[in-house]
Amino acid sequence: MSSQDRYDPNTFSALSYHDGLDDFRAGKDNPRAYLERCLATIAEREPVVQAYAAINETAARETADASTARWRAGKPRSSIDGMPVSIKDLLETKDMPTGMGCAAYAGNFPKRDNAAVWALRQAGAVILGKTVTAELGGAHPGPTTNPFNERCTPGGSSSGCAAAVAARMVPAAIGTQVGGSIIRPAGYCGNVAFKPTQGGINRGERQATSMSTHGVHAGNVEDMWRVAIEIANRVGGDRGARGLSGPAMAPAPVKPARLLVLRTQGWPDLDEVSKRGFGELLDGLANAGVEIIGREERRSLEALERALGDARNVCNSITGWENRWATRNLVDQHPEGVSARAKAALADAETMSVEDYRAALLAREYAQRCHAALRGVADAIVSLACPGPAHEWLGDQPGQPLAPRPTGDAVFNYPSSMLFAPAVTVPLMSVGGMPVGVQFFGQQHEDARMSAHARWALDTLTPVTV
Repeated sequence: MSSQDRYDPNTFSALSYHDGLDDFRAGKDNPRAYLERCLATIAEREPVVQAYAAINETAARETADASTARWRAGKPRSSIDGMPVSIKDLLETKDMPTGMGCAAYAGNFPKRDNAAVWALRQAGAVILGKTVTAELGGAHPGPTTNPFNERCTPGGSSSGCAAAVAARMVPAAIGTQVGGSIIRPAGYCGNVAFKPTQGGINRGERQATSMSTHGVHAGNVEDMWRVAIEIANRVGGDRGARGLSGPAMAPAPVKPARLLVLRTQGWPDLDEVSKRGFGELLDGLANAGVEIIGREERRSLEALERALGDARNVCNSITGWENRWATRNLVDQHPEGVSARAKAALADAETMSVEDYRAALLAREYAQRCHAALRGVADAIVSLACPGPAHEWLGDQPGQPLAPRPTGDAVFNYPSSMLFAPAVTVPLMSVGGMPVGVQFFGQQHEDARMSAHARWALDTLTPVTV
Protein backbone atom coordinates (compact mmCIF):
# COMPACT_ATOMS: atom_id res chain seq x y z
CA MET A 1 0.00 0.00 0.00
CA SER A 2 1.50 3.32 -1.06
CA SER A 3 1.44 6.26 1.31
CA GLN A 4 -0.22 8.14 -1.54
CA ASP A 5 -3.26 5.83 -1.69
CA ARG A 6 -6.46 7.70 -1.07
CA TYR A 7 -8.10 6.63 2.15
CA ASP A 8 -11.63 5.28 1.97
CA PRO A 9 -13.17 4.14 5.28
CA ASN A 10 -15.59 1.93 3.33
CA THR A 11 -12.82 -0.23 1.92
CA PHE A 12 -9.75 0.15 4.16
CA SER A 13 -9.04 -3.02 6.12
CA ALA A 14 -7.32 -2.44 9.45
CA LEU A 15 -5.14 -5.10 11.05
CA SER A 16 -7.01 -7.28 13.56
CA TYR A 17 -5.82 -9.70 16.22
CA HIS A 18 -9.04 -11.06 17.70
CA ASP A 19 -10.22 -12.25 14.27
CA GLY A 20 -7.35 -14.73 14.18
CA LEU A 21 -7.80 -16.37 17.57
CA ASP A 22 -9.87 -19.26 16.24
CA ASP A 23 -7.01 -20.10 13.87
CA PHE A 24 -4.61 -20.06 16.83
CA ARG A 25 -6.85 -22.50 18.68
CA ALA A 26 -7.14 -24.74 15.63
CA GLY A 27 -3.40 -24.68 14.93
CA LYS A 28 -3.86 -23.00 11.55
CA ASP A 29 -1.88 -19.93 12.64
CA ASN A 30 0.17 -18.87 15.63
CA PRO A 31 1.55 -15.73 17.31
CA ARG A 32 5.06 -16.21 15.89
CA ALA A 33 3.73 -16.26 12.34
CA TYR A 34 1.52 -13.27 13.09
CA LEU A 35 4.54 -11.37 14.46
CA GLU A 36 6.58 -12.18 11.35
CA ARG A 37 3.85 -10.67 9.18
CA CYS A 38 3.96 -7.52 11.29
CA LEU A 39 7.74 -7.34 10.99
CA ALA A 40 7.49 -7.75 7.22
CA THR A 41 5.07 -4.82 7.05
CA ILE A 42 7.40 -2.73 9.22
CA ALA A 43 10.34 -3.55 6.93
CA GLU A 44 8.27 -2.46 3.93
CA ARG A 45 6.73 0.75 5.29
CA GLU A 46 8.98 2.04 8.07
CA PRO A 47 11.49 3.80 5.77
CA VAL A 48 8.75 6.31 4.86
CA VAL A 49 6.36 6.19 7.83
CA GLN A 50 9.13 6.30 10.47
CA ALA A 51 6.82 5.25 13.30
CA TYR A 52 9.47 3.65 15.53
CA ALA A 53 12.13 4.96 17.87
CA ALA A 54 13.25 1.41 18.75
CA ILE A 55 12.33 -2.19 17.91
CA ASN A 56 13.42 -5.31 19.82
CA GLU A 57 12.93 -8.11 17.31
CA THR A 58 14.88 -10.70 19.32
CA ALA A 59 12.80 -10.31 22.47
CA ALA A 60 9.61 -10.07 20.44
CA ARG A 61 10.31 -13.37 18.70
CA GLU A 62 11.12 -15.08 22.00
CA THR A 63 7.86 -13.83 23.53
CA ALA A 64 5.87 -14.84 20.45
CA ASP A 65 7.37 -18.33 20.57
CA ALA A 66 6.37 -18.70 24.23
CA SER A 67 2.87 -17.52 23.36
CA THR A 68 2.67 -19.98 20.48
CA ALA A 69 3.46 -22.81 22.88
CA ARG A 70 0.70 -21.68 25.24
CA TRP A 71 -1.88 -21.52 22.45
CA ARG A 72 -0.89 -25.01 21.25
CA ALA A 73 -1.33 -26.28 24.80
CA GLY A 74 -4.71 -24.58 25.03
CA LYS A 75 -3.51 -22.37 27.89
CA PRO A 76 -3.21 -18.76 26.67
CA ARG A 77 -2.86 -16.21 29.45
CA SER A 78 -5.51 -13.93 27.95
CA SER A 79 -7.24 -13.04 24.68
CA ILE A 80 -4.28 -10.77 23.84
CA ASP A 81 -1.65 -13.45 24.49
CA GLY A 82 0.82 -13.09 21.63
CA MET A 83 -0.56 -9.77 20.36
CA PRO A 84 2.23 -7.47 19.08
CA VAL A 85 1.81 -4.14 20.89
CA SER A 86 3.95 -1.03 20.53
CA ILE A 87 4.54 1.51 23.29
CA LYS A 88 4.77 5.28 23.04
CA ASP A 89 8.33 6.34 23.77
CA LEU A 90 7.31 8.30 26.86
CA LEU A 91 6.70 5.08 28.81
CA GLU A 92 9.49 3.07 30.32
CA THR A 93 10.32 -0.40 29.00
CA LYS A 94 12.91 -2.59 30.67
CA ASP A 95 14.32 -3.91 27.38
CA MET A 96 14.38 -0.72 25.25
CA PRO A 97 15.51 2.88 25.81
CA THR A 98 13.03 5.63 26.63
CA GLY A 99 14.05 8.72 24.68
CA MET A 100 10.83 10.77 24.98
CA GLY A 101 11.48 12.27 21.55
CA CYS A 102 13.98 14.62 23.19
CA ALA A 103 17.70 15.00 22.56
CA ALA A 104 18.25 15.62 26.27
CA TYR A 105 17.16 12.00 26.89
CA ALA A 106 19.46 10.42 24.30
CA GLY A 107 20.70 7.12 25.73
CA ASN A 108 18.17 7.12 28.58
CA PHE A 109 17.66 3.44 29.47
CA PRO A 110 16.11 3.01 32.94
CA LYS A 111 15.60 -0.76 32.39
CA ARG A 112 12.22 -0.89 34.11
CA ASP A 113 8.64 -1.23 32.92
CA ASN A 114 5.80 1.23 33.13
CA ALA A 115 2.81 -0.29 34.97
CA ALA A 116 0.85 -0.73 31.74
CA VAL A 117 3.81 -2.38 30.01
CA TRP A 118 4.21 -4.77 32.94
CA ALA A 119 0.53 -5.65 32.71
CA LEU A 120 0.77 -6.33 28.98
CA ARG A 121 3.68 -8.69 29.54
CA GLN A 122 1.68 -10.51 32.23
CA ALA A 123 -1.17 -10.92 29.73
CA GLY A 124 1.26 -12.50 27.25
CA ALA A 125 1.42 -9.59 24.81
CA VAL A 126 4.52 -9.09 22.66
CA ILE A 127 6.14 -5.72 23.39
CA LEU A 128 7.49 -5.10 19.91
CA GLY A 129 8.86 -1.57 19.92
CA LYS A 130 8.80 2.04 21.08
CA THR A 131 6.85 4.40 18.86
CA VAL A 132 7.87 7.97 18.11
CA THR A 133 6.42 10.69 20.32
CA ALA A 134 6.48 14.42 19.88
CA GLU A 135 9.17 15.83 22.15
CA LEU A 136 8.27 15.24 25.82
CA GLY A 137 4.70 14.54 24.71
CA GLY A 138 4.33 18.17 23.63
CA ALA A 139 4.03 19.95 20.31
CA HIS A 140 7.48 19.53 18.73
CA PRO A 141 7.09 16.72 16.15
CA GLY A 142 9.29 13.75 15.46
CA PRO A 143 9.98 12.29 12.01
CA THR A 144 6.79 10.20 11.65
CA THR A 145 4.65 10.76 8.56
CA ASN A 146 0.98 10.07 7.90
CA PRO A 147 0.61 6.59 6.34
CA PHE A 148 -1.91 7.93 3.81
CA ASN A 149 0.18 10.91 2.67
CA GLU A 150 3.80 11.24 3.69
CA ARG A 151 3.64 15.03 3.30
CA CYS A 152 1.04 15.27 6.09
CA THR A 153 1.31 15.06 9.85
CA PRO A 154 0.11 11.91 11.62
CA GLY A 155 -0.87 14.11 14.56
CA GLY A 156 0.70 14.09 17.97
CA SER A 157 1.97 13.55 20.43
CA SER A 158 1.19 9.83 19.97
CA SER A 159 2.30 10.12 16.35
CA GLY A 160 4.12 6.82 16.08
CA CYS A 161 1.29 4.90 17.75
CA ALA A 162 -1.27 6.25 15.31
CA ALA A 163 0.93 5.69 12.26
CA ALA A 164 2.03 2.18 13.23
CA VAL A 165 -1.57 1.00 13.60
CA ALA A 166 -2.77 2.82 10.48
CA ALA A 167 0.08 1.34 8.43
CA ARG A 168 -0.94 -2.16 9.63
CA MET A 169 2.40 -2.65 11.36
CA VAL A 170 0.75 -3.71 14.65
CA PRO A 171 -2.83 -4.32 15.76
CA ALA A 172 -2.54 -2.06 18.82
CA ALA A 173 -0.35 0.54 20.49
CA ILE A 174 -0.34 2.32 23.85
CA GLY A 175 -0.43 6.11 23.70
CA THR A 176 -0.96 8.94 26.13
CA GLN A 177 -3.13 12.05 26.09
CA VAL A 178 -3.14 15.30 28.02
CA GLY A 179 -4.97 17.53 25.56
CA GLY A 180 -5.55 15.53 22.38
CA SER A 181 -2.58 13.23 21.93
CA ILE A 182 -4.52 9.97 21.46
CA ILE A 183 -7.80 10.98 19.88
CA ARG A 184 -6.50 13.53 17.36
CA PRO A 185 -3.76 11.39 15.75
CA ALA A 186 -6.20 8.48 15.63
CA GLY A 187 -8.64 10.76 13.82
CA TYR A 188 -5.94 11.85 11.36
CA CYS A 189 -4.82 8.26 10.71
CA GLY A 190 -8.15 6.41 10.56
CA ASN A 191 -7.74 4.37 13.74
CA VAL A 192 -10.09 3.34 16.49
CA ALA A 193 -8.79 4.77 19.76
CA PHE A 194 -9.78 5.03 23.40
CA LYS A 195 -9.02 7.69 25.98
CA PRO A 196 -10.50 6.36 29.22
CA THR A 197 -12.01 8.26 32.11
CA GLN A 198 -9.24 10.21 33.83
CA GLY A 199 -7.19 7.77 35.90
CA GLY A 200 -8.72 4.75 34.20
CA ILE A 201 -5.38 3.07 33.43
CA ASN A 202 -2.45 3.16 35.85
CA ARG A 203 0.12 5.60 34.45
CA GLY A 204 2.99 4.21 36.53
CA GLU A 205 5.80 6.75 36.53
CA ARG A 206 3.86 9.19 34.31
CA GLN A 207 1.98 11.00 37.11
CA ALA A 208 3.18 14.56 36.53
CA THR A 209 0.11 16.24 35.04
CA SER A 210 -3.49 16.12 36.22
CA MET A 211 -5.01 15.44 32.77
CA SER A 212 -2.58 12.81 31.46
CA THR A 213 -4.12 9.43 30.58
CA HIS A 214 -2.96 6.19 29.01
CA GLY A 215 -5.05 4.90 26.12
CA VAL A 216 -5.13 2.49 23.19
CA HIS A 217 -4.87 2.80 19.41
CA ALA A 218 -6.18 -0.20 17.49
CA GLY A 219 -7.73 -1.30 14.23
CA ASN A 220 -11.10 -2.14 15.78
CA VAL A 221 -13.10 -1.74 18.97
CA GLU A 222 -12.63 -5.38 19.99
CA ASP A 223 -8.82 -5.22 20.08
CA MET A 224 -8.94 -1.74 21.62
CA TRP A 225 -11.12 -2.81 24.52
CA ARG A 226 -9.35 -6.10 25.19
CA VAL A 227 -5.97 -4.39 25.48
CA ALA A 228 -7.32 -1.70 27.81
CA ILE A 229 -9.22 -4.05 30.10
CA GLU A 230 -6.38 -6.58 30.34
CA ILE A 231 -4.12 -3.78 31.56
CA ALA A 232 -6.68 -2.37 33.99
CA ASN A 233 -7.52 -5.79 35.43
CA ARG A 234 -3.86 -6.23 36.41
CA VAL A 235 -2.72 -2.78 37.55
CA GLY A 236 -5.94 -0.82 38.04
CA GLY A 237 -6.11 2.92 37.63
CA ASP A 238 -4.03 5.80 38.91
CA ARG A 239 -3.46 6.20 42.61
CA GLY A 240 -6.77 7.08 44.26
CA ALA A 241 -8.79 6.35 41.09
CA ARG A 242 -11.39 3.61 40.61
CA GLY A 243 -9.83 2.56 37.34
CA LEU A 244 -11.37 1.12 34.19
CA SER A 245 -13.84 -1.71 34.68
CA GLY A 246 -16.09 -3.71 32.39
CA PRO A 247 -16.37 -7.00 30.48
CA ALA A 248 -13.39 -9.04 29.36
CA MET A 249 -14.52 -8.83 25.74
CA ALA A 250 -15.59 -5.66 23.96
CA PRO A 251 -19.07 -4.49 24.95
CA ALA A 252 -21.78 -5.53 22.50
CA PRO A 253 -22.94 -2.80 20.09
CA VAL A 254 -25.57 -0.51 21.62
CA LYS A 255 -27.55 2.00 19.58
CA PRO A 256 -27.73 5.38 21.30
CA ALA A 257 -31.24 6.78 21.59
CA ARG A 258 -30.11 10.41 21.80
CA LEU A 259 -26.83 12.16 21.03
CA LEU A 260 -25.75 15.68 21.87
CA VAL A 261 -23.74 17.46 19.19
CA LEU A 262 -20.75 19.39 20.51
CA ARG A 263 -19.15 21.62 17.91
CA THR A 264 -16.47 23.05 20.24
CA GLN A 265 -14.28 26.11 20.12
CA GLY A 266 -12.80 24.89 16.84
CA TRP A 267 -15.99 24.86 14.79
CA PRO A 268 -15.69 28.41 13.32
CA ASP A 269 -12.24 27.58 11.89
CA LEU A 270 -13.19 24.18 10.49
CA ASP A 271 -13.09 23.89 6.69
CA GLU A 272 -16.45 23.83 4.92
CA VAL A 273 -15.96 20.37 3.38
CA SER A 274 -15.40 18.79 6.80
CA LYS A 275 -18.44 20.63 8.14
CA ARG A 276 -20.50 19.24 5.29
CA GLY A 277 -19.18 15.74 5.88
CA PHE A 278 -19.98 15.90 9.58
CA GLY A 279 -23.48 17.13 8.72
CA GLU A 280 -23.95 14.12 6.45
CA LEU A 281 -22.80 11.84 9.25
CA LEU A 282 -25.36 13.40 11.62
CA ASP A 283 -28.01 12.81 8.93
CA GLY A 284 -26.95 9.17 8.83
CA LEU A 285 -27.35 8.89 12.58
CA ALA A 286 -30.79 10.49 12.39
CA ASN A 287 -31.83 8.17 9.57
CA ALA A 288 -30.79 5.25 11.79
CA GLY A 289 -33.28 6.45 14.39
CA VAL A 290 -30.97 8.39 16.72
CA GLU A 291 -32.31 11.68 18.04
CA ILE A 292 -29.75 14.43 17.41
CA ILE A 293 -29.79 17.31 19.89
CA GLY A 294 -27.97 20.59 19.31
CA ARG A 295 -27.36 23.55 21.56
CA GLU A 296 -30.45 25.21 20.10
CA GLU A 297 -32.67 22.54 21.68
CA ARG A 298 -31.01 22.32 25.09
CA ARG A 299 -30.00 25.29 27.22
CA SER A 300 -27.90 22.94 29.36
CA LEU A 301 -25.83 21.96 26.30
CA GLU A 302 -25.42 25.61 25.42
CA ALA A 303 -24.14 26.19 28.98
CA LEU A 304 -21.58 23.40 28.52
CA GLU A 305 -20.39 24.86 25.22
CA ARG A 306 -19.95 28.25 26.91
CA ALA A 307 -18.03 26.61 29.76
CA LEU A 308 -15.76 24.97 27.17
CA GLY A 309 -15.40 28.15 25.13
CA ASP A 310 -11.82 28.75 26.27
CA ALA A 311 -10.86 25.08 26.62
CA ARG A 312 -7.65 25.45 24.63
CA ASN A 313 -6.27 28.11 26.94
CA VAL A 314 -7.55 26.43 30.11
CA CYS A 315 -5.99 23.06 29.26
CA ASN A 316 -2.71 24.53 28.06
CA SER A 317 -2.45 26.72 31.16
CA ILE A 318 -3.01 23.80 33.54
CA THR A 319 -0.56 21.56 31.73
CA GLY A 320 2.04 24.29 31.27
CA TRP A 321 2.00 25.12 34.97
CA GLU A 322 2.20 21.49 36.05
CA ASN A 323 5.13 20.77 33.69
CA ARG A 324 7.09 23.95 34.20
CA TRP A 325 9.51 22.86 36.91
CA ALA A 326 10.44 19.56 35.29
CA THR A 327 10.96 21.32 31.96
CA ARG A 328 12.94 24.14 33.55
CA ASN A 329 15.28 21.65 35.24
CA LEU A 330 15.72 19.80 31.95
CA VAL A 331 16.52 23.00 30.04
CA ASP A 332 18.96 24.12 32.72
CA GLN A 333 20.73 20.77 32.66
CA HIS A 334 20.65 20.28 28.86
CA PRO A 335 20.19 23.70 27.22
CA GLU A 336 20.99 22.36 23.75
CA GLY A 337 18.93 19.20 24.19
CA VAL A 338 15.48 20.82 24.22
CA SER A 339 13.78 22.32 21.17
CA ALA A 340 13.03 26.00 20.69
CA ARG A 341 9.34 25.07 20.57
CA ALA A 342 9.46 23.47 24.04
CA LYS A 343 11.44 26.40 25.38
CA ALA A 344 8.80 28.79 24.08
CA ALA A 345 6.07 26.80 25.83
CA LEU A 346 8.12 26.93 29.02
CA ALA A 347 8.51 30.69 28.71
CA ASP A 348 4.72 31.03 28.46
CA ALA A 349 4.21 28.85 31.53
CA GLU A 350 6.72 30.88 33.51
CA THR A 351 4.61 34.00 33.05
CA MET A 352 1.78 32.34 35.02
CA SER A 353 1.03 33.01 38.66
CA VAL A 354 -0.46 30.68 41.25
CA GLU A 355 -3.72 32.59 40.85
CA ASP A 356 -3.68 31.96 37.09
CA TYR A 357 -3.39 28.23 37.74
CA ARG A 358 -6.17 28.31 40.33
CA ALA A 359 -8.44 30.18 37.91
CA ALA A 360 -7.83 27.53 35.23
CA LEU A 361 -8.65 24.77 37.71
CA LEU A 362 -11.89 26.54 38.65
CA ALA A 363 -12.81 26.84 34.96
CA ARG A 364 -12.21 23.12 34.52
CA GLU A 365 -14.27 22.30 37.59
CA TYR A 366 -17.15 24.47 36.38
CA ALA A 367 -17.13 22.78 32.97
CA GLN A 368 -17.26 19.39 34.67
CA ARG A 369 -20.31 20.48 36.66
CA CYS A 370 -22.01 21.65 33.46
CA HIS A 371 -21.26 18.28 31.87
CA ALA A 372 -22.57 16.36 34.88
CA ALA A 373 -25.83 18.33 34.63
CA LEU A 374 -26.42 16.67 31.24
CA ARG A 375 -26.41 13.17 32.71
CA GLY A 376 -29.58 11.43 31.55
CA VAL A 377 -30.32 13.99 28.83
CA ALA A 378 -28.60 11.87 26.17
CA ASP A 379 -26.52 8.73 25.86
CA ALA A 380 -23.36 10.46 24.68
CA ILE A 381 -21.85 13.48 22.99
CA VAL A 382 -20.78 13.19 19.36
CA SER A 383 -18.11 15.42 17.86
CA LEU A 384 -15.29 15.42 15.37
CA ALA A 385 -12.06 13.86 16.64
CA CYS A 386 -9.81 16.24 14.74
CA PRO A 387 -10.12 19.59 12.92
CA GLY A 388 -10.63 18.12 9.47
CA PRO A 389 -7.99 16.09 7.61
CA ALA A 390 -4.33 16.17 8.55
CA HIS A 391 -2.47 19.17 7.19
CA GLU A 392 0.75 19.15 5.22
CA TRP A 393 3.85 19.32 7.41
CA LEU A 394 7.35 19.38 5.92
CA GLY A 395 9.14 20.87 8.91
CA ASP A 396 9.96 24.31 10.24
CA GLN A 397 11.33 26.63 7.59
CA PRO A 398 14.67 28.38 8.22
CA GLY A 399 14.25 32.05 8.98
CA GLN A 400 10.50 31.68 9.53
CA PRO A 401 8.62 31.72 12.87
CA LEU A 402 7.93 28.32 14.40
CA ALA A 403 4.60 26.84 13.32
CA PRO A 404 2.24 27.12 16.31
CA ARG A 405 0.67 23.65 16.05
CA PRO A 406 2.68 21.44 13.67
CA THR A 407 0.99 18.21 14.83
CA GLY A 408 -2.49 19.75 14.55
CA ASP A 409 -4.89 21.55 16.84
CA ALA A 410 -6.34 19.64 19.83
CA VAL A 411 -9.34 21.97 19.92
CA PHE A 412 -11.79 19.10 19.31
CA ASN A 413 -10.10 17.02 22.03
CA TYR A 414 -9.70 19.49 24.88
CA PRO A 415 -13.35 19.08 25.95
CA SER A 416 -13.14 15.37 26.84
CA SER A 417 -9.73 15.88 28.46
CA MET A 418 -10.95 18.86 30.46
CA LEU A 419 -14.10 16.97 31.52
CA PHE A 420 -12.12 13.80 32.50
CA ALA A 421 -14.56 12.02 30.18
CA PRO A 422 -14.07 8.70 28.35
CA ALA A 423 -13.78 9.15 24.59
CA VAL A 424 -13.71 6.67 21.71
CA THR A 425 -12.95 7.73 18.16
CA VAL A 426 -13.89 5.74 15.08
CA PRO A 427 -13.02 6.15 11.37
CA LEU A 428 -16.34 7.24 9.90
CA MET A 429 -15.27 10.04 7.56
CA SER A 430 -12.89 10.72 4.71
CA VAL A 431 -12.26 14.27 3.47
CA GLY A 432 -10.25 14.70 0.30
CA GLY A 433 -8.97 11.13 0.51
CA MET A 434 -7.69 11.50 4.10
CA PRO A 435 -9.17 10.13 7.34
CA VAL A 436 -11.23 12.27 9.70
CA GLY A 437 -12.32 10.63 12.94
CA VAL A 438 -15.61 10.97 14.79
CA GLN A 439 -15.67 10.62 18.56
CA PHE A 440 -18.24 9.63 21.16
CA PHE A 441 -17.70 10.71 24.74
CA GLY A 442 -19.79 10.50 27.85
CA GLN A 443 -19.94 10.92 31.58
CA GLN A 444 -17.03 9.79 33.72
CA HIS A 445 -16.85 5.98 34.12
CA GLU A 446 -19.09 5.35 31.10
CA ASP A 447 -16.13 3.86 29.23
CA ALA A 448 -17.87 0.60 28.33
CA ARG A 449 -20.97 2.43 27.13
CA MET A 450 -18.93 4.71 24.85
CA SER A 451 -17.21 1.65 23.41
CA ALA A 452 -20.59 0.02 22.80
CA HIS A 453 -21.95 3.11 21.01
CA ALA A 454 -18.80 3.43 18.92
CA ARG A 455 -19.01 -0.23 17.96
CA TRP A 456 -22.65 0.19 16.94
CA ALA A 457 -21.75 3.21 14.80
CA LEU A 458 -19.01 1.28 13.00
CA ASP A 459 -21.29 -1.70 12.44
CA THR A 460 -24.31 0.31 11.32
CA LEU A 461 -23.40 3.57 9.62
CA THR A 462 -22.12 4.02 6.10
CA PRO A 463 -18.96 6.12 6.42
CA VAL A 464 -19.02 9.53 4.77
CA THR A 465 -16.61 10.43 1.98
CA VAL A 466 -16.49 14.03 0.76
